[in-house]
Amino acid sequence: METKLLRGDISVDDRGKVRFINDFDFSGVKRFYQVENHSRGFIRAWHGHTRESKYVYVASGSALVGTIDMNFEEGHEHPQKQVLSAAKPSVLWIPPGYANGFKNLEEGTIVIFFSTSTLEESKGDDIRINYKRWDIWEEDYR
Repeated sequence: METKLLRGDISVDDRGKVRFINDFDFSGVKRFYQVENHSRGFIRAWHGHTRESKYVYVASGSALVGTIDMNFEEGHEHPQKQVLSAAKPSVLWIPPGYANGFKNLEEGTIVIFFSTSTLEESKGDDIRINYKRWDIWEEDYR
């Protein structure tokens, strides 16, 4: 399994904006939580589960999101990174067996996680790895 990006869009008219991701199916989602870091550039990583999957949505601002398949051989780790932004709605699906983390790129960034496990189920399936293990957090200057 690999992560999957569900793309959405924004509709704008004289009444305002509507952000949507019509391909996001909430079946299997048992809870959600919202994270807002205290300052720009703060990193929360790496957090994984063997049974739980998550969906990540940025409701405000933007975030650099990292994912890695935890079934790697030492020396053959291949973390992926992707920018999610409220300006371009999308939901990133993180399957079981992956660790994830994020760094907010703007002040006021709000990241919402939708989980397929209850809090109690998640506590029994919680894997924490130091955020420096895979240092993907440097921004690419172009």
